[in-house]
Amino acid sequence: MTGETGAAGRIQALRDRLIEASLPHVPFDGWSLRALAAGAADIGLGVGEVHAAFPDPARNSVSHFAAWTDRRMLDRFAGTDLDSLRTRERVSLAIRLRLDVLAAHREAVRHAIGYLSLPGNQLLGFGCACRSVDEIWHAAGDRSTDFSYYTKRGLLAGVLVSTTLFWLDDDSDGFADTAAFLERRIADIMRIPEIRGRLRRMVPKPRFRRSSRRG
Repeated sequence: MTGETGAAGRIQALRDRLIEASLPHVPFDGWSLRALAAGAADIGLGVGEVHAAFPDPARNSVSHFAAWTDRRMLDRFAGTDLDSLRTRERVSLAIRLRLDVLAAHREAVRHAIGYLSLPGNQLLGFGCACRSVDEIWHAAGDRSTDFSYYTKRGLLAGVLVSTTLFWLDDDSDGFADTAAFLERRIADIMRIPEIRGRLRRMVPKPRFRRSSRRG
């Protein structure tokens, strides 16, 4: 078991190194073997190491890039004081930290989204989004296991994707417009339980009449 863990750690470290080295090349070559090979050459590795780390170069590297981003988001999140923050503030902070991790790599993100939008890749994109929102909710302290587990994650996936797309074209100072957009979206999903409660109170309870039999 220890050997398997060690091997998994080594392959993850190799993938991380290749992703980080390849990021400067992705804006020109996309998420491709060519970009990964160029990154590998920059750090003294060869194409053999690329194939060992990413047997399906584009698909595997895009997926690992998303996971790499999530781990760095969580590292930054763990260094913050969360006790004074409400759940919605923690969720918002996690998304902003995730975008901070990606701030220097917007073109790489754009290429990743383009790849995930291609026919046949949507399921991979869905899986990446699900993994990200699951990490965010857990980091924010959510431990739900009932139906709300899926509701919360589905709603947050929409927020994460729409905010990321907005951020890609945001030229405001310090991405202030993105922060405002995110707060509006978070406010919307946090209001849903309140809206449901109001609707339940507005709908009249059915009245059952006792039937009478004749004869």
